[in-house]
Amino acid sequence: MDRSGTGAGGSDHGQKGRPPGGAPEPNLSGLAGMGVQFVAAILVFLFVGKWLDSKLGTSPLLLILGVFLGAAASMYAMYRRVFPPEPPKSQGKEKGEGKAP
Repeated sequence: MDRSGTGAGGSDHGQKGRPPGGAPEPNLSGLAGMGVQFVAAILVFLFVGKWLDSKLGTSPLLLILGVFLGAAASMYAMYRRVFPPEPPKSQGKEKGEGKAP
């Protein structure tokens, strides 16, 4: 009986749950967190807009503005999480760098 996982009928233990091409598995909890963050931001801005509308008498202008503002803020946060900013690259050698102590 071949237990190496490469024979006929064997399971491929090393590649289980991994997308083709050797790419790492997506972090599903992080994706779920982004979804919750998206909904929460929209709801917060919605209720702030509704509250401001009731105080200022501008119904439903600020409610609609709040929904769009919440969606835009959430999209920006998701974009920053998926594509984090690159650290600045140093321009040449700085003073004192590369010298032996």
